[in-house]
Amino acid sequence: MEPEYVFVFYVCVLAAVSAAAFCVYGRDKKLARRGGERIKEKHLLALAAFGGAAGAFMARIVFRHKTEKGYFSLVIYTSLALQICALLLIALAWKGAFK
Repeated sequence: MEPEYVFVFYVCVLAAVSAAAFCVYGRDKKLARRGGERIKEKHLLALAAFGGAAGAFMARIVFRHKTEKGYFSLVIYTSLALQICALLLIALAWKGAFK
């Protein structure tokens, strides 16, 4: 598969999972305010780790949700850094940096 297709596919996956993470974090904040059954933290963290770090990062800012939990910061920031590195590596491959 050509690197440009991989790049576009990866960007689309990151965008879709980030949008889902943003919505799920927002839903969990709404449930927290209403006292409803909450979304498990492991599911929130999994969304961030598996492509949704940008959405989780933005949701924490917009909804002020899970900002006091240090391990959320660790997982989200680490995942965001890894996802950006992967994106940069794919972009470099696309531009022929590894030939």
